[in-house]
Amino acid sequence: MNITFDELRRIKHALPHGSIAKIAQDLGIEEQTVRNYFGASHYEDGTVVDFHLEPGPDGGIVNLEDTTILERAQTILAGLKAEA
Repeated sequence: MNITFDELRRIKHALPHGSIAKIAQDLGIEEQTVRNYFGASHYEDGTVVDFHLEPGPDGGIVNLEDTTILERAQTILAGLKAEA
């Protein structure tokens, strides 16, 4: 899946407090791995994810090999909209 880096960061910043920990816990991975998925680069505390960035507009195009983390984030955001 391709997404702009800016859109990926917007999704991360729209998540409510505690969402990164919840996604990590649900998937059985380190919190830093989830942060790295959304563009962080602290690999000593988390693993590298399938994240390929090509230069371009809006921060570049990110090719995500595995969309599981993104899908979890989108589910959380959809739940917030449903509550509103």
